[in-house]
Amino acid sequence: MNDPQNIADLINIIEKALVILPAATRNTLKAELEIIKEMIMKSRPPKIMILGRRGAGKSSLVNAIFAEPIAEVGSVTSQTGQAQWYAYQSHRGTLKILDTRGLGDHTRPESANFQEAIDEIKAVLRTDYPDVILFLCKAKEVDSRIAEDIRNIQLILEHIRLYHRYQVPVLALVTQVDELDPIDVISPPYDDHEKQTHITQALEALSRAFDRQSLPLMHVLPVSAYARFKDGKLLSQRYWNIDLLIEYLVEVLPKNAQLELARLSRVRSVQRQTARLIIGSSATLCAGIAAIPLPIADIIPLTSAQIAMVTGIAFIAGRELNQQSALEFLAALGVNIGAGFAMREISRAIAKFILPGGGSLISSGIAFATTWGIGEAAISYFIDGLNLEEAREKYWNEKAKHSKEDYSKNS
Repeated sequence: MNDPQNIADLINIIEKALVILPAATRNTLKAELEIIKEMIMKSRPPKIMILGRRGAGKSSLVNAIFAEPIAEVGSVTSQTGQAQWYAYQSHRGTLKILDTRGLGDHTRPESANFQEAIDEIKAVLRTDYPDVILFLCKAKEVDSRIAEDIRNIQLILEHIRLYHRYQVPVLALVTQVDELDPIDVISPPYDDHEKQTHITQALEALSRAFDRQSLPLMHVLPVSAYARFKDGKLLSQRYWNIDLLIEYLVEVLPKNAQLELARLSRVRSVQRQTARLIIGSSATLCAGIAAIPLPIADIIPLTSAQIAMVTGIAFIAGRELNQQSALEFLAALGVNIGAGFAMREISRAIAKFILPGGGSLISSGIAFATTWGIGEAAISYFIDGLNLEEAREKYWNEKAKHSKEDYSKNS
């Protein structure tokens, strides 16, 4: 079972250790600890809003992200009536998506509350707001009433700023690129010069349209989200750039929403990217703790930070949020449990006696390299699926590499 209290106890140990540090160092390390807390302890479902005209592929994109038919796809008339949040839940967590009627859609579905789609959208945005907006435009329609669509997006952004004081990032997607000429080239990655030229032209046209309206975009990305399901099973698909889209989403999401998307997506590149954010903060934190001029006193908070880091990485990979997986991994890795680790930590601490000042620098460098090595080994084991022997080798290689880097910086 998930047990956030275990993580809270580890964080509490680290916070107590930071109290004795000088104010400047303490504030820096508190910022790193806050990143860890945001990503692990305060993790929540991402909230994504999908906008576009009818037929732009909103429901298909939802299904592509989940690889499941959770949103009904309409081939003739609008299938989305009221703007509503879809909550996708599995053993990995929850993803919230605000699906809406097509912008400019005057065909009012039976379930709709308003004639105009924009009014439907504004109504639901009064109570909650998205972390990011995805604007979808069909590849063949990048010049069709796009100025009107962008004005509607501006209205939505102003509405969110008014009610929630939040500036929502916008990503634009050129959808259904598989339908561009030559039409017989339908399989990703569309390795055809003419097809790629048409895709590039569509991207540039959409980018220019947003530039003309002075609405900045985080990214403009071509995608294909076509899939055919039957009885809940995926029969065929032409997914393209869905993984890249998820990478971009993690980039712009708030810290406390990144971990859950990485966990849900099962995209290894995204999981590695998210894990390394935790590793970077954890290694910096451990380096700062190791510089405490009290021999032995830093061993417990150091170990707590490393256990919390491994727990977070295991969670990203789909494990439960508790210490057990981390403790079992560290014991098997042989770097953080048992007499061998104790002797290394005691030796590291003794360096502070022998080399006052310089000993703390040595101690700090070892702690940074060790923590980074543990983190990379955890990625190898939990995310990449390598065996323990391979993960152990990764640990030693990464530790040695970062020890050299640290030595170069201080020599």
